[in-house]
Amino acid sequence: MKKTWKVKPVNPAIQNAFSQELNISKITAQLLSNRGIDSLKEAGEFIACSLSSCHDPFLMKGMSRAVERIQSAISGKEKILVYGDYDVDGMTAVTVLYTALKNLGAIAETYIPNRLEEGYGLNVGAIKKAERDGVSLIVTVDCGIGSFAEIEHAKAYKIDVIVTDHHEIVEDRLPAAYAIINPLQEDCGYPFKHLAGVGIAYKLAKALYEGTSFLAEDFLDLVSLGTIADIVPLKGENRILAKHGLGEINRRTRIGLEALTEASGLNGKEISSGHIGFILGPRINAMGRTGSPQKALELLMASDKAEALILAKMLNAENRNRQKIEAGILEEALSKVEREVNFKHHKVIVLGGENWHPGVIGIVASRIADRFYRPTILVSLDGKHGKGSGRSIDKFNLFDAILKCKDLLVGFGGHEGACGLTIEKNKLDDFREMINSLKYEDAAEEIFSPQLNIDMDIPLNDLTESVIGEIERLAPFGEENPRPVFSSRNLLVKEGTRQIGKNGFKMWVTDNSTTCEAVSFGRSQLDVPKPGSGVNLAYIPSINDWQGLQSIQLELKDIQ
Repeated sequence: MKKTWKVKPVNPAIQNAFSQELNISKITAQLLSNRGIDSLKEAGEFIACSLSSCHDPFLMKGMSRAVERIQSAISGKEKILVYGDYDVDGMTAVTVLYTALKNLGAIAETYIPNRLEEGYGLNVGAIKKAERDGVSLIVTVDCGIGSFAEIEHAKAYKIDVIVTDHHEIVEDRLPAAYAIINPLQEDCGYPFKHLAGVGIAYKLAKALYEGTSFLAEDFLDLVSLGTIADIVPLKGENRILAKHGLGEINRRTRIGLEALTEASGLNGKEISSGHIGFILGPRINAMGRTGSPQKALELLMASDKAEALILAKMLNAENRNRQKIEAGILEEALSKVEREVNFKHHKVIVLGGENWHPGVIGIVASRIADRFYRPTILVSLDGKHGKGSGRSIDKFNLFDAILKCKDLLVGFGGHEGACGLTIEKNKLDDFREMINSLKYEDAAEEIFSPQLNIDMDIPLNDLTESVIGEIERLAPFGEENPRPVFSSRNLLVKEGTRQIGKNGFKMWVTDNSTTCEAVSFGRSQLDVPKPGSGVNLAYIPSINDWQGLQSIQLELKDIQ
């Protein structure tokens, strides 16, 4: 699908100011401006990426009340249940808070619901079990903000609930919990609003550790893992925590993570945000999607290397199983797109399938959204009901869209980029029709055409190893801090274009003063240009180190 290139406007004033005051290139200065940074102080903090720039956890609404209740439970020998979600963010959050509580002498247990049997969030069955087990305090992590009825049940059993969550608040309602820690709630003075669930669990641990000899920074590897895997914005505190946490991951001190790294074929490699997003994270998530999330949690908490390696191999095997299930659903869903979707009318793709595995439909929805550049919701139908999972595209708020269709839904939740929902089977067609008949004020027609966002248009000779080194200082890259993409125009393809891998190719391009190697690894399905042809290239620059020789390499994103 042809992409429209959107080159961000140049800001000469910012370029000059940042370049002179921070001793950086004008290219790096422009990249900072592209990320919404317009003050010298903020630019300096972004580059420094210091933990000292993080905010006091007690600035969060509900933090003091939560800490007091937990401290009371610890001193009173009450049993505390840490209740989390079955994804990477949830499991790392459970590990952080549970370990912190145990270090402080708490009587604590963990609970992660089974996605297929119990679904997302707090459930009454788990609360009843907690009551039978003598639990008097439940602390949720990465869930709970929409658990209105379940928290009322807990109160009826004389169980206090502290909610820590980062998800959107539905219709300005809050559950009747003992305390709520969520930066998105009204009147919360915490300056940074985009922490992952594990980031909030870390803040709670840091608050609980205040005045003790324990260091919450010992959890930064887990915070980085959960933050990057949950695809929250990698800016502000998230980027700081993720960057320092990656350093901890690469020190290989946590037995479970080291075992998973080894089992994933990453032994000896410098772990990056890309490795977490595409290799480590999916293996942990696979257990929550198709297997037992408890095994992934056991791996994160493992203290024995041999046991950790066994668990890591289990995660590998379950990930292969997930990929197989996913491939089958994708094939069926693509067939339905051909038969059922009218792209002139359907701005949002809604597909239903009998007994599609609800644990993997979100991944398949993401693949379809990427392929057709339409927000996509897949619904797994089983009996009279269906469980759906949706993924959006840039600049389309999927949560707002399903909120406008709430009367057709049994339940829903999510955020701008992703959603989950439950619907009666006989209302699926009405839902598809309604969500596609809405008028979206912020959804101009052009957003449904794929666009390639480009940071700068530059001549090839502006790229030096020094500049690329500066660009790498903006890592870790991810949501809202993407790896920078540049474009260079009027280049000539030199002879020697050759295939690499299954669908990739390598070529040399020149502007008659600088020559660079350009590579496509086949993921974008680009057409191979003929030698001697003129091209405009969009690419990510990097330093290629081959047998001790370093050279600049352009990873191709698009060719005109």
